[in-house]
Amino acid sequence: MQITDIKVRKLFDEGPMKAIVSVTFDGQLAVHDIKVINARDKFFIVMPSRKNPDDTYRDIVHPINAQFRSMLETEVIAAYNAECEAAAAAKLAEEETAEQTV
Repeated sequence: MQITDIKVRKLFDEGPMKAIVSVTFDGQLAVHDIKVINARDKFFIVMPSRKNPDDTYRDIVHPINAQFRSMLETEVIAAYNAECEAAAAAKLAEEETAEQTV
C-alpha cells in the first residue's frame, strides 16, 4: 500500500495539536482527521478516533504494524513540515510586498 497524497487541512499555532491531515492510499482510500501532535519536543501522529460512552477514545482506523505506522508518521510529518515552510515563505512574501507598497 502506497501513500499517493497527503493534504494538510489545517495548521494550528497554539497548543500541542499542530495540524489536521488527510492521507490517500493507492489513489483509492482516504483517511481524514489524522492529527499531528507536538509533545515533549517530539512530533507524532494520532489516528482518527471516536469517543465511547465511558469517555475513552477508540481509533476508527489505525496501522496494524509498527513498520507501517513509522512510514505513515514519517510521511505525514514531512508533509506537515513542508506546509509550514510554504506558509512561512508566503507570509514573508506578503510582508515584503506590504513593505514595498508603503
